[in-house]
Amino acid sequence: MLSSLAMLLMTTFGFNFSPHKKVEAVGQGYWHTSGNQIMDANNKPIRIAGVNWFGFETSTYVVHGLNVRNYKDMMQQMLNLGYNAIRLPYANQLFDAGSKPNGIDFSNKKNADLQGLNGLQIMDKIVNYAGQIGLRIILDQHRPDSNAQSALWYTSQYPEQRWLSDWVMLAKHYANNSTIVGADLHNEPRSPACWGCGDPLLDWQLAAQRGGNTILSVNPNWLIFVEGVDQYNKSSYWWGGNLQGVAEHPVKLNVPNRLVYSAHDYTPDVFNQPWFNAPNFPNNLPAVWDKNWGYIYKQNIAPVWLGEFGTTLKTNVDRQWLASMAAYLGPTKNLAPGAAGISWTFWSWNPDSGDTGGILNDDWKTVNDAKQAYLTPIEFPLR
Repeated sequence: MLSSLAMLLMTTFGFNFSPHKKVEAVGQGYWHTSGNQIMDANNKPIRIAGVNWFGFETSTYVVHGLNVRNYKDMMQQMLNLGYNAIRLPYANQLFDAGSKPNGIDFSNKKNADLQGLNGLQIMDKIVNYAGQIGLRIILDQHRPDSNAQSALWYTSQYPEQRWLSDWVMLAKHYANNSTIVGADLHNEPRSPACWGCGDPLLDWQLAAQRGGNTILSVNPNWLIFVEGVDQYNKSSYWWGGNLQGVAEHPVKLNVPNRLVYSAHDYTPDVFNQPWFNAPNFPNNLPAVWDKNWGYIYKQNIAPVWLGEFGTTLKTNVDRQWLASMAAYLGPTKNLAPGAAGISWTFWSWNPDSGDTGGILNDDWKTVNDAKQAYLTPIEFPLR
């Protein structure tokens, strides 16, 4: 029952104290794009702010850490830390009949419900639980073969038609599940891949159009995430991070408002790029990012998603880089009204990433608080 003061305020000033007033959550339904923003079904801006949880693309054929912990516990921890999404890498080999998930503790206190399941069925379990607790999933074709990275989206063993048919299978399989945000078409295309060169076997811009349009023909609700290459007009950058070619050769999809460009960015933990040794480091970093991928967002061409970025955070250069990146992406509280900023997924949740380590420490349980402190201000909980 409302108090007499509340009743007076309602009748005098029109204040609404109804206990049944519903607050509409952010992130509802399928997502689309508008200008440089990702929008939910109610046209509210969204920032993807998540983690990479890898393993389906490796010879274990399942996300790592399940020999130590229950998958639901880890996903709940992701949510509790403020993340809203998981980038989930896979290899096409995952879907071969002989690819048996391994490295899982199937005991009752760990992952008994995964016993006897194949890779796709375990992926279903992760997707279903993500939907229950409010996390979103981006599927990432990380490599064709589980044993090695691939510069191209296909190999002799896994030709382009297999790349396309697996994407069609997944797009149909998850067609009625809005937990899946969309498809990251291929991880880190690089030389001999090119952007806009016109070679039917090597032009990643053209291949991304083929892949994106093939997916959208069976599932028009997905976002299509297109990474860059490593070189454009003799200008080199991180594998998958060079999106300079978008200005002259944009990706064109048959379904409007579905395209998101994706970049990757790292520290000398991965490779000592020349800009780390510039006399004005780290003040030079925003211009480097603007040139390679940030301009797409700033010029309102399309949304940008930093699909991978990470560091061991062991050196002063690492710390300066991550602080600069967090400032460049923009603290959520400082974003302009009606905008949700550049999206991102940190590499990685896993501590067993040799280059960068993870959000989790080596025990697969405790959190690297130093890394988390940089990321918390740029998180975007789906409320």
